[in-house]
Amino acid sequence: METLYQNSTDFIFLGLFTNPTFPGLIFTIILSIFMVAIMANVIMILLINVDSRLHTPMYFLLSQLSIMDTVYICITVPKMLADLLSKEKNISFLGCAVQIFLYLTLFGSEAFFLGLMAYDRYVAVCNPLHYPLLMNHRVCLLMVVGSWIGGSLDGFMLTPVTMTFPYCGSRKINHFFCEIPAVLKLSCADTSLYETLMYACCVLMLIIPISLISFSYIRILVTVTQMNSSEGRHKALATCSSHIIVVSIFYGAAFYSNVLPRSFHTPEKDKIVSAFYTILTPMLNPMIYSLRNKDVSAALKKVLRKCASSQKTQVRDLSRK
Repeated sequence: METLYQNSTDFIFLGLFTNPTFPGLIFTIILSIFMVAIMANVIMILLINVDSRLHTPMYFLLSQLSIMDTVYICITVPKMLADLLSKEKNISFLGCAVQIFLYLTLFGSEAFFLGLMAYDRYVAVCNPLHYPLLMNHRVCLLMVVGSWIGGSLDGFMLTPVTMTFPYCGSRKINHFFCEIPAVLKLSCADTSLYETLMYACCVLMLIIPISLISFSYIRILVTVTQMNSSEGRHKALATCSSHIIVVSIFYGAAFYSNVLPRSFHTPEKDKIVSAFYTILTPMLNPMIYSLRNKDVSAALKKVLRKCASSQKTQVRDLSRK
């Protein structure tokens, strides 16, 4: 069987946990997280679209972040869930390439997008009178399109090179999806130069949005400290707090994966960190924004009241019949 696998073009995943003792329990936990993430992001998107009070640049950007998170979690988790129920955890060579490309595109897009969202908060706090002009619909669309293009460039550059290396040894990837460092370990060619260039590319990709975020929040802090009203300071900080939490979670995991030298990495640590930002982060983001946002909470309560009222009306109509 081992010889058959080695002669095949398929790769084999070892999974998040190699030979788990309770695969059914792991499947249930991951499926629950996946369903909550999908529901939370879809609800966020629907609320922003149906409630006119949320038709503002900030909430438009939040809806786009939810779209990214929905696609992001669907790249890895459905395959991971299927593998937990299957004896053969294989993925085709083409399937692995597609997964790498989509993962890089979504990761890069979200990295750029979170940086641009910091600019939105900077304008809202530091230039509130010019906010409608500086953050009009055209600018918002350019931010979204620019983020997707920036992320896809990463995918287009790295995916073809990764998949052109010869993989002539073991086909077993010590991971739950095709992440480039885990795949490159199977190559029988020298990949050190490519890994160095990829490291520089990833660092540069993170420096750009982190620099924008740092600049935006330094200016915000300066503006907040100059405010005379404590209520104004509280409102400004509350406006930014959710974004700061999301940014800290995302870039904290990204820093470990893409910036720390390989000496700090082990396959087990890499898989746990990857699981955090590919599975947990898409679930946490909409919750952070909804739980800490009065407008979103009010919109959700309004929709729930309408649904409850509609159900009562239907029940009364049926009872009369």
